[in-house]
Amino acid sequence: MIRYLITSALPYINGIKHLGNIAGSLLPADVYAKHLRQQGEEVLYICGTDEHGTPAELAAKANNQSVEEYCETMYQTQKSIYEAFAIEFDFFGRSSSKANHVVTQSVFKDLYANGYIQTCEIQQVYSKTDARFLPDRYVEGTCPHCQYEKARGDQCEACGRLLDTTDLLSPRSAISGSTDLEVRQSMHLFLDLAALSDRVSQWVDQHPDWPATTKGIAKKWLQEGLHARCISRDLKWGIKIPKENFDDKVFYVWFDAPNGYISMTQEWAETQGEPDAWQRWWQSNLDEVIYTQFMAKDNVPFHAIFWPAMLMGTGKNWKLVDQLKAFNWLTYEGGKFSTSQQRGVFSDQALKLFPADYWRYFLTAAAPESSDSDFTFAGFANLVNKDLADVLGNFVNRATAIIKKHFDNKIPTYNANNRDVDELKLAVSQLVETIDVEFRACRFRPAMQAMRELWCWSNEYIAREEPWKVVKTDKVRAADILMNCLHLMRISAITAASVIPEAAQKILTGLGEQCAPSDSPFRDCVVFNYFPVGRELVSQGNLFQKIDEEQVAVLTAEYAGQPS
Repeated sequence: MIRYLITSALPYINGIKHLGNIAGSLLPADVYAKHLRQQGEEVLYICGTDEHGTPAELAAKANNQSVEEYCETMYQTQKSIYEAFAIEFDFFGRSSSKANHVVTQSVFKDLYANGYIQTCEIQQVYSKTDARFLPDRYVEGTCPHCQYEKARGDQCEACGRLLDTTDLLSPRSAISGSTDLEVRQSMHLFLDLAALSDRVSQWVDQHPDWPATTKGIAKKWLQEGLHARCISRDLKWGIKIPKENFDDKVFYVWFDAPNGYISMTQEWAETQGEPDAWQRWWQSNLDEVIYTQFMAKDNVPFHAIFWPAMLMGTGKNWKLVDQLKAFNWLTYEGGKFSTSQQRGVFSDQALKLFPADYWRYFLTAAAPESSDSDFTFAGFANLVNKDLADVLGNFVNRATAIIKKHFDNKIPTYNANNRDVDELKLAVSQLVETIDVEFRACRFRPAMQAMRELWCWSNEYIAREEPWKVVKTDKVRAADILMNCLHLMRISAITAASVIPEAAQKILTGLGEQCAPSDSPFRDCVVFNYFPVGRELVSQGNLFQKIDEEQVAVLTAEYAGQPS
């Protein structure tokens, strides 16, 4: 019995996430989970906030809060936003939980016992102004590879290269902005990635079906050679290192954060009243578990190399990822989203502008899978207007309006084996099968293309058969045509429920259904004898409202941002 474990990259705690974060991990994971649940599969979708590391300390300081208070506030804020987007986690936890402290320290102890932890005195940047060592993200400067002037001490956002603080040109303190820095010696712990390189490489080779983006990044890391990676930081906020003489340091955020997937599953198991249930997802009968991770491409090295190496080094039987779905960037009007410049739409703002379904549809249909995708309000409006309002919404409105006018708003007597049914079943079954296959393979754009084709095909059918004309001369034939349309509506709602759940529910409710779309079996939805004669339809009004050109112009200007 196959079980599906799903995780999306843990959204970082500092601030509200922009649409790119939704599009690159949280939403596709949710669509995938919803789709599998409709098939009756056993699914566990785990996520939570990533709360340790330098940015959390800096953000808390900027908000005049303790780090604990800041993280609690932002956890609740982010959680409520994702709920409003109809993203349904089985458990949404926190990397700062006691459970993750236990898991992370246990992983470290196993790595240390197996000889994969090195102790080394290293050169580290010290700020005289701040009177402290500066961990990697506390140092900013110019990237030596691409000359980006705002690179962090751990990684350059512009070119994606991993860095050490001493690599930066013209370094400065992220706390005070001071350039009065010097390099001093400090003792730290390292994970010996080189010793695990062959095992990681062999494991990566066992996944030829990974997306090209994922494989390319993983292979590049391995070809360039794995080196020991520092796993300790001079911070107070984080998970303490259970080793003598290191009690003034904490673990590197990328050492503890991925372990959160395990600890959050443990916490989920506690909420189910079955504390040991987490083991069947992470440590027992693992050939029965298909594990899929969703993330943006900059997180691939840590999920394809760093974390698997950690788990391998423990010597224990941990579940490793099977499918690693990496996304490219969602850009904004040709550039980057920017909090400091107030450029782009962030997740809390998005929900104040338009319903969640509009965003879910656009971000899935325009998913940055094989290349970057660009968000513009003009493109967003075009997709919502054309696909949702003019195709799906128009089809639903036309068919139900005729039934209301000519059949007293009730299901008329119809022939479930009328002359169109064989053609309809053949065409629709192929499209439904394509949607299923593509979603299961985490190919979202092809799945959405098939979904659009289903809607367009339904519109073409009603336009060709013209029931508004036929009803005047042959009411029996008109009833058959309209009932074919209602069945097409039901099929469209069920197959679209993972993407636009609110609209799908409205369609089914309008058809007099009492159940949720998720309760309707996906594979068995292509039937044309489903509705009982005499059932009354329930008015739902227009499913979608169009976005006009004036709105587009106003919003484009409003979210263009200001120069830094």
